Amino acid sequence: MVRMKPRVQFDPIKPFNDIPSIPPDPGLYETSKLLKLEARARGAVSELKGYAHVIPNQEILINAIVLREAKDSSEIENIVTTQDQLYRASAVGSAKSIDPAAKEVLRYREALWDGFHKVKSRGILTIPNIMEIQRIIVENDTGVRKTPGTALVNDRTGETVYTPPQDESRINTLLSNLATYLNDDDDSIAKSAVIHYQFEAIHPFHDGNGRTGRIINVLYLVLKQHLEIPILYLSSQIIAKRSDYYRLLRGVTSNEAWEEWIEFYLSAVETTARQTIRTIQRIKGLLDETIENVRSRAPRIYSKELVETLFEQPYCKTAFIERATGVERKAASRYLHQLEDIGLLQGRKIGRENIFVNTALTRLLADAPGT
Repeated sequence: MVRMKPRVQFDPIKPFNDIPSIPPDPGLYETSKLLKLEARARGAVSELKGYAHVIPNQEILINAIVLREAKDSSEIENIVTTQDQLYRASAVGSAKSIDPAAKEVLRYREALWDGFHKVKSRGILTIPNIMEIQRIIVENDTGVRKTPGTALVNDRTGETVYTPPQDESRINTLLSNLATYLNDDDDSIAKSAVIHYQFEAIHPFHDGNGRTGRIINVLYLVLKQHLEIPILYLSSQIIAKRSDYYRLLRGVTSNEAWEEWIEFYLSAVETTARQTIRTIQRIKGLLDETIENVRSRAPRIYSKELVETLFEQPYCKTAFIERATGVERKAASRYLHQLEDIGLLQGRKIGRENIFVNTALTRLLADAPGT
């Protein structure tokens, strides 16, 4: 087991200014166990990357999986909303009936998209990109912490469990090192575990660090071309194994127990990738079933664009059908009502909007682990 000496000087109530630069010990990733876990994780992510193409319209996957991740990642930070509220917010925008938590979760989705498009267009993930992600999440321009006083506190006991670096110049030095490491030629998934720990340890912002760090996770996989689209997220595994997650992060801080942390991370990546594959299979099955249903029971209105819109937008409205199919508003409304009549959609009134819910898909997504 690769482990450095215990950090005998670590004290949770004192600023942890001695965070070492990364990478850690160069031989860390080469232990027999980590090499095996790396291979398994890479294999599962590669399979996921290929399997995503069974659904040609990638927007279906992105909309479904990204929204669920936004919900789960925000839940870790005690920002709790429901799937129904999220889809309502996504469909009707700024309606007064949308709860504040749902709006905050949707900002997470917006931040993820901003980072994804920049990584795809520029082939690099910079500190300004990361700062913009955090700015969108929290809706302010405060940026990197400039004043002391930040500490992580146990919500239940009030005990200080970690105090990150407080000096702005030290924070910026550590971020610069992180960016260099993040963008170097090494594409191992184990490296992503190190990046995740380091960002959480630096804790560079007053707010939004956890959510920003989890977006960095998936953007790294896109940056290194493990994935083409952002559809693998660890938030569900963090929620399921929360105590292990925090215990192992603390182990790196207090004891440089890197190997145990990376083992946990690689196993979580493999598990989540395989869960996401199963979710894609279920979505594809439901999509095919819906296509056949519409073809046989409403053949006059069937089109590929119509059915795919019901999966891109599980809470659908006439404007979405107009935009996707090119028909006029009256025709779009008639299509949705006809699909409701044959039992494929369920009509709801949300504010002034008539919304038609793809209930089979929303049930599938609510029940699917890892998405």
